[in-house]
Amino acid sequence: MHDSKHGTDRKMVLSTIWIFYFFNIIYADILSLMSGFASPAEPTELVETLISPEMLLVAAIFLQTGMVMIVLSRVLKHGINRWANIIIATLQTLGLLASLFVGTPTMYYIFFVIFEVSALLFIIWYAWTWARPVANE
Repeated sequence: MHDSKHGTDRKMVLSTIWIFYFFNIIYADILSLMSGFASPAEPTELVETLISPEMLLVAAIFLQTGMVMIVLSRVLKHGINRWANIIIATLQTLGLLASLFVGTPTMYYIFFVIFEVSALLFIIWYAWTWARPVANE
């Protein structure tokens, strides 16, 4: 399952980039929580308006589709693996970019989004350029 041109296992690389992506999401959320404690006077009306059980379920499904790619990138066969990475990374990218227009994003959030989108664009490119393995390998 090694890419003969680069000597790398694409499944492992894709899974690792998904892990990197989610560590960035986690740390951005930790900083958001910390900044919420530091400045409780921040306007929360928009957030309170958006939060509902249904919205939280949609957010959970959105995050879970990316998290499951950590495992699926390692176990799926080439064709479905390639397309799953492209589709899920594209949806995650669109969701991240849309999140920049909800309220006023902080500088640290924009910083994390740059790394998250870069990781997702790498996943899309890496999966897109993933050639079908030769049957003899």
